[in-house]
Amino acid sequence: MRKALMSLLLIATIICLGFKPVSNPKAEAAALKVATSWLKLVDTEKDSESWEQAAKYFKGAVKKEQWLKVIKAVRKSSGKNISRKLRSKAYFTALPGAPKGKYVVIQFQSSFKNKKSAVETITPMLGKDGKWRVSGYYIK
Repeated sequence: MRKALMSLLLIATIICLGFKPVSNPKAEAAALKVATSWLKLVDTEKDSESWEQAAKYFKGAVKKEQWLKVIKAVRKSSGKNISRKLRSKAYFTALPGAPKGKYVVIQFQSSFKNKKSAVETITPMLGKDGKWRVSGYYIK
């Protein structure tokens, strides 16, 4: 129940700031597919590849060397992924602090070897080339 409330709180915060989700099942499905594939790269320690496949926005915010250090530290503290279940997904045409664009905020209820309960938030964005790529990743 607490996890569901946290998920709703994230979406509510985004909405209260004037960023409202729009119904777009096709975009949500495409973004979910990309997010799941990208997380498999992270889960299998293909860290360089995960950075390479990320959105330009992600790469501009986090240099490759930083990403490699951060993801290794996260993996060390959390341990190997055991399970991941979709909690929510919502399509937005704007997000706080991000450039205008098309985004899908996706949350997973996850379990790791050293962290039994976690929420992963991953945000794919639609690139100018029409491809979805991960623009943000956060684990709590």
